[in-house]
Amino acid sequence: MVKLIISTARRLALKIASYGAMHLVVAILVAFAITRDWRMALAVGMVEPFFQTIAYSIHDRVWHRIERRKRLSRVEETAEAFTARLVLMDEQEQNRVHGHAGHDHRLPRSLQQVALKTLTYGAMHFVVAVAVAFALTRDWRIALAIGVIEPVVQTAFFTVHDAVWRRIEARKAQRAVEVSAA
Repeated sequence: MVKLIISTARRLALKIASYGAMHLVVAILVAFAITRDWRMALAVGMVEPFFQTIAYSIHDRVWHRIERRKRLSRVEETAEAFTARLVLMDEQEQNRVHGHAGHDHRLPRSLQQVALKTLTYGAMHFVVAVAVAFALTRDWRIALAIGVIEPVVQTAFFTVHDAVWRRIEARKAQRAVEVSAA
């Protein structure tokens, strides 16, 4: 149980750190493209990702809870999912309980859900980007330009980042199933 908690915390920290690094590079490049001033680009690029990373981690946790609530609508399903995730219920036990092979507690992600998650991320990103850019530049035109362009670029990179992490987590889950089946 302790190993599972440590592993989950490590993966979450790595996910947030990789997001922060990606965000830092993109923010500096976009700020430079708009301001043509390396000092201002570095200032925006260093401060804005810090606040975005905090906002991202909150956004990610909120979406994790939303997705989890949709998966765990009944008490029995909750107990099964919990024990399956902790590898307390092996594949044969799941088959016995459900009467068929191939039962899995992972939810397929619908396009609508991915789109909504991306849109909420984009809106959150816009607000934080404009606020930080304005606080640093005191120029609403530059702040608005950064607030419009930078989140669009970051949202594209966010979607790729999220897809990469979904694949990593799916591979890890698949390996856990293979190990428990062996």
